[in-house]
Amino acid sequence: MRTRTIGLAVALGFIAVAVCFASPQMGTWKLNEAKTKLAPGANKNHTVVYEAAGDDIKIIVDGVDAAGKPVHNEWTGKFDGKDYPLVGDPIADARAYTVVDDKTLDMIIKKEGKPVITGRIEVSADGKTRTVTTYGADAQGKKTTSIAVYDKQ
Repeated sequence: MRTRTIGLAVALGFIAVAVCFASPQMGTWKLNEAKTKLAPGANKNHTVVYEAAGDDIKIIVDGVDAAGKPVHNEWTGKFDGKDYPLVGDPIADARAYTVVDDKTLDMIIKKEGKPVITGRIEVSADGKTRTVTTYGADAQGKKTTSIAVYDKQ
């Protein structure tokens, strides 16, 4: 009986990992500039990659800042609503992602524990498009909204 229980627990663990990594978010996404509406001064993230990193998810972002200088940041963690370190982003040091449903994530981007950007990431029903809506503030404290649309590669 104990062997059967352990076997069942291991099988359920593998299923949970497979479901996590079967997320429609996974893969490489390229910015569709024609459909994107960024707030003034926002980074233009040309490529976003979601990949497995052991039991975690790794997100790699490459693009340019408002001055056209290259930007690169990386985040590794789980979509469990907890903060995980963000490396390479001068305005933030942590991100937290929460699963809303099988195609939607909510995110909070933080600096020293305080939210600087919030947003929602939604993958289309056909899995070919990803829309990222973010809310933040500019240098003067004025609220901003950006909508970035990505195509699956």
